[in-house]
Amino acid sequence: MSQAVTYDRIMQTATGFWSAKVLLSAVEIGVFAELAGGSLDTENLRRRLGLHERSARDFFDALVAQGLLHKDEIGRYGNSEEAAKFLDPTGQSYIGGLIEMMNARLYGFWGSLTEGLRSGEPQNEMKSGGDLFAILSTDPPRFENFLRAMTGLSRPVAESLARAFPWEKVHSVIDIGSAQGCVPVQLALAHRHLALSGLDLPAAEPIFRRFVAQHGLSERVNFIPGDILADQLPSADVLIMGHMLHGWDLPIKMKLLEKAYAALPPGGSLIVYEMLIDDERSTHLPGLLMSLNMLIETRGGFDFTGADCRGWMREVGFSSARTVRLTGPNSAVIGTK
Repeated sequence: MSQAVTYDRIMQTATGFWSAKVLLSAVEIGVFAELAGGSLDTENLRRRLGLHERSARDFFDALVAQGLLHKDEIGRYGNSEEAAKFLDPTGQSYIGGLIEMMNARLYGFWGSLTEGLRSGEPQNEMKSGGDLFAILSTDPPRFENFLRAMTGLSRPVAESLARAFPWEKVHSVIDIGSAQGCVPVQLALAHRHLALSGLDLPAAEPIFRRFVAQHGLSERVNFIPGDILADQLPSADVLIMGHMLHGWDLPIKMKLLEKAYAALPPGGSLIVYEMLIDDERSTHLPGLLMSLNMLIETRGGFDFTGADCRGWMREVGFSSARTVRLTGPNSAVIGTK
C-alpha cells in the first residue's frame, strides 16, 4: 500500500513565518547575546530581557525546538553550538546583522509579495519612488544596518572563498560592491600576500574603514569610491562580485560583466558568487526565494543558475567559466579571461 498523503509539509510551509519571527525577535531582543555569558533559568532570562511572564517560557522552548537554544535537566537555557558561533554579536562569525535587517525591513515588505507578483514592482522603500541605495544612504544608521546585513550574508561565504581559489597565484583583488569590506578582510586574514581593495558608493567609505580598522587591516585593505554603473571598473588580477549581480536586470548584468572583462588582465579572473539556482530550477529553494526577494527589493533584479552565468560570461568574451560550490546555499562562477 502506498504511504498516506498528509498535509504536514503544507502546514509547515504555511506556518513558516511563525518560526522565522521567533528567530528574528530573539536576535532583536538579545537572547543569544544574553546567554553568551552562560546559562540562565526561565525567570532570570525573562527578567534580563524585559519580557512579560505570560509567554516567555513558550518563546524560549520554541527556540530549543528550533535547535537554537538547549535546556539542561534543571531548566536552564544556553546557546546551541550554532547560535554560539553565529548569533553571539561579540563573535567573529556573527551573522546577526543580516537577521536584524530582515526583521527591521524585509519581514514587513514580504507581506506585500502578492502585490509585487501582480505589479512586478518592488515593495520596499522604493515603492514611493527613487533608488534604494540613494534612499538608504541619506539615513546613516539605516544604511550601516544594511551594510552590516551584507556582512552577515557574506561572512561564511568569504571564509569558504578564501579556500576555494588558487590565491597564491595572484597578487591584486578588488571586491566590487564591498559593503563593509567583509570579503577583502577575510581574504587578507587568510592570505597575507594579497593587495586587497573594496569598491562601493562613497557613502560606504567611513563604514568600510571602521570595519577594516577593527580587524587591524587598515594598511592592507583599501577603499575605492565609485559608481559601478557610471564608471569603468578598476583593474586587478581578480575581481569579485558577491551577492551583487542578482540586483540588476539582464542588460545591466551584461554591462557589468563586460566592464569586468575589460578591466581584467589576460589570465585574470572574475568571481561571481550568489545563491545560484540549480540548472533545472527545481530543487534549490534558497536561490529561488532570493530571486523573489529581488522582486521585493529591486526594479529588475533576479537570481540565476550557474549555467546562465557561465553563458553570459562566455558571451562577453571569457574563455572559460566554471561553477564552484562554496558554503551553505552559495556557489560561485569563476570566469577566466
